[in-house]
Amino acid sequence: MAKKEKQAASCSRLGTVGGQALIEGVMMKSKNRIAMAVRRYDNGQITARAKDYVGVRQKHKWLNIPILRGVINFIEMLLMSFSTLTESTEMLGIEEEAEPGKFEKWLNKVFGKSLMAVISFIAVIIGVGIAIALFFWLPLFIVGGLQNWLGFNDIVRSVLEGVIKIAIFISYISLTSLLKDIRRTYQYHGAEHKSIFCYEKGLDLTVENVKKQRRYHPRCGTSFIFVVLFISILGTAILYSAVDFGDNTLLRMSSKFLLLPILVGVSFEFIMFAGKHDNAFTRILSAPGLWMQRITTREPDDDIIEVAIVSLKTALIEEFPDFEVPFDEGYDIHGKIKTDGESK
Repeated sequence: MAKKEKQAASCSRLGTVGGQALIEGVMMKSKNRIAMAVRRYDNGQITARAKDYVGVRQKHKWLNIPILRGVINFIEMLLMSFSTLTESTEMLGIEEEAEPGKFEKWLNKVFGKSLMAVISFIAVIIGVGIAIALFFWLPLFIVGGLQNWLGFNDIVRSVLEGVIKIAIFISYISLTSLLKDIRRTYQYHGAEHKSIFCYEKGLDLTVENVKKQRRYHPRCGTSFIFVVLFISILGTAILYSAVDFGDNTLLRMSSKFLLLPILVGVSFEFIMFAGKHDNAFTRILSAPGLWMQRITTREPDDDIIEVAIVSLKTALIEEFPDFEVPFDEGYDIHGKIKTDGESK
């Protein structure tokens, strides 16, 4: 491909695909398809599933209003992460080694194939509860006590709350990175970023080309969370300046929940802008999130990069029509279950 053609391809590809690390795999999302590729536990082979996807903002153009589109995207990504994590575990080829107990048999009888989804849903609810306790209640409780003791104003209070949230986030990420399985997931996260960079530059999607790319991406979810945390300091300062909450912790928490959609929307706009503009302004503001990716991404091995490439090509099958997708048994390109050679 000529140099000018590569540059044109690179510009047109920016922001058109995103992804997520899975357990022993990678999910990639293009404009109209979601693809998942994992390396199976039982035989070590790569298997993939794909399904057509049309987002709410594609169906209803008025939802693309700035700020609002960030909130919509956040909700869609949460739901998508939940469903892809659940579905990808089914692709790993994990065999039951022990005879299930009475309780497990009862769960299988009641929920059947939906059992994993139910377990994942419960895990998400528990996770959300922990997140609320750590990022909403705990900073309010700690800083509220310090304010009563030291008597500083609400502007200082908003900064301290933000600093504590950031400290909790960094501590959580750092501690989980010590776990072997999490470190391997972070390798898949790195492979996801590197393969997307390779695609956006218009290069051939080969292991060699992907290995040369950076693993820190400005549109990463880690950067997004960090941006939300920083913007929340400013948003909370404005809120505390406008409203006198006194010692009412419940009212302060409620107000933060109401403020959250605005913070998410503004952060989304910045992340999208930073992903398409490489200049001093965006590099400075993106730096903290990119630094955090030194923890949440790891340099991937060749076999991990191969999985990311399969997922990306499957998501962009129109651009790679000659690519032979290693479909998960019983599924077609549209994610539908095959019966006697045909899709339901």
